[in-house]
Amino acid sequence: MKKEINYWVEKLELLPHPEGGFYKETYRSPVEANFAGFDGSRNVVTGIYFLMTKDNFSAFHRIKSDEMWHFYAGDSLEIYWFSPQGELEVISLGLDLEKGEVPQAVVLKDGWFASRVKNGGDYALVGCTVAPGFDFQDFELANREDLLKLYPRSAEIINQLTRQ
Repeated sequence: MKKEINYWVEKLELLPHPEGGFYKETYRSPVEANFAGFDGSRNVVTGIYFLMTKDNFSAFHRIKSDEMWHFYAGDSLEIYWFSPQGELEVISLGLDLEKGEVPQAVVLKDGWFASRVKNGGDYALVGCTVAPGFDFQDFELANREDLLKLYPRSAEIINQLTRQ
């Protein structure tokens, strides 16, 4: 039986995420290091719970670290990202392996990506592990017009999953 959204929010003590949905940081490595391409030191790794609902999406953005996604519960999540070759790829994060879903996936650093609950679903409870660890100074929200100039063939999904 599928749990309700409020169950996960309450039991996991999730907070509203600035991009929509809910989240909670679950781990921040106490070890810090200096990494190439970063200003100052970063925690080696961070992890969060991330609950997306059908009424929200995570807008196109990029970070300076690789991000591993893990599926936990609910409906599948679609992750849209532009590969280093500039191709739009769609990762279906979920447990229905027969339909091409995967329970775990990686979005490479510096790639623009967005996510939303698969059409017809209610929510997706996932986890994200970021290495080097997540820091908001390494986060960049996409500007719709700039992204459209870079990837004009993907205008439909860019228009759907950007806010500015």
